[in-house]
Amino acid sequence: MMWTKRFNLLAIAAITSIALHAQPAPPQKGSVLILGAHAHLGNGTAIEQSAVGFKDGVIDFVGTANRAPRDKYDEVIEASGKHLYPGFIAANTTLGVSEIDAVRATRDYNETGEYNPNVRTLIAYNPESVVIPTTVRNGVLLAQITPRGGRIMGTSSVVQLDAWNWEDAVVRADDGVHINWPSMVSKTGWYGDFGKLEANKESEKELEKLNRFFADAKAYCEAPGDKLNLRLQAMCGVLKGSQNLYIHADRVKDIAAAIHFSRKHNITKMVIVGGYDAHLIPEMFREHKCGLMLGRVHALPQLPGDPIELPYRLPALLRDNGVSFGLSNHGPHERMLLRNTPFNGGTAVAHGLLYEQAVQAMSLDLAEILGIADRYGSLEVGKSATLFLSDGDALDVRGNQLTHAFIDGRFIVLNNRQEELFERFKRKYSK
Repeated sequence: MMWTKRFNLLAIAAITSIALHAQPAPPQKGSVLILGAHAHLGNGTAIEQSAVGFKDGVIDFVGTANRAPRDKYDEVIEASGKHLYPGFIAANTTLGVSEIDAVRATRDYNETGEYNPNVRTLIAYNPESVVIPTTVRNGVLLAQITPRGGRIMGTSSVVQLDAWNWEDAVVRADDGVHINWPSMVSKTGWYGDFGKLEANKESEKELEKLNRFFADAKAYCEAPGDKLNLRLQAMCGVLKGSQNLYIHADRVKDIAAAIHFSRKHNITKMVIVGGYDAHLIPEMFREHKCGLMLGRVHALPQLPGDPIELPYRLPALLRDNGVSFGLSNHGPHERMLLRNTPFNGGTAVAHGLLYEQAVQAMSLDLAEILGIADRYGSLEVGKSATLFLSDGDALDVRGNQLTHAFIDGRFIVLNNRQEELFERFKRKYSK
């Protein structure tokens, strides 16, 4: 026990010592014009030889380079041959609420108990995480910080990834409540094996409990009374339509049941998270107009009869069937692999999704799901200047080489711990 405590203290000390990355950037002072880049606007369109200008953190010009009012800007960035993108969004992630999985003291995303809608990840978010700069380095500038564990996991929030503290980082506080759907099918077998699919005998009981909880929450929100109930109060935004209800489900039966559940309780803003089987019931998504936050493209098929490339093709299948979705990168080792978010889009492009559709799925489509599309998600006049320049194709691991990144017009330093170590040991061993 004493050894464990000592190990934890040493690990925390190590985290503290290496977490000293660059200070958050100050507010934008002068106006900036990015000239000549191939701009991917995030709304499904692009402009070759573009001009994008911004002042006070807000985009005030989007057009072609030959029409840009150069004289109106204090700084002109010549970007011919480069690619310009809106900042990508990492959805459904535990970034900043866990650092080292093996050290319990650094994990703050899973609360004790089954029904915890009142648990807020925002106040646990640590903007000093050393994982954040490695994520920003590949163009991910916003993130939805999401809880884990239990039936009702808690409430997520959207942050920007260059801040002193969670108060500075917040973009949208408490955007929605997350539910782990009680699966109707359970899988037996060893890890890594497809195993055997069987009916989950406990699913009906779990669903009955969930229905009761929602009924209690509705009654409480309509007439709170004198006794405060934090769990029930946390559901009021979902029931009144000011917050999303995120239901995590993959199997076709679970997705269909989750959609019917949301209709039963008059939930106006419901989003399926994961949605591996969503391509089998596209008509339900179109009819009920529920959102979809598709799981990681870089994954193995989940069922024995699925083609090996099915996860790569899912985005194209959904788009071909008229289903709007956002791409996320949750899954095993998701914080460390969050920097691969753009490359999920690249894989989807290689398997049938149009390039600008892939960019949109990681920017504007997610911004619309998260309720921040009025400010973020695309390069449009009046929106936040949250964007980045890359020497090459940002969806290709060989081309994603950021030269500039801005969050709300602030110029972001792109240093990170991994690059610092690379340069340090390169100098050592090159002698």
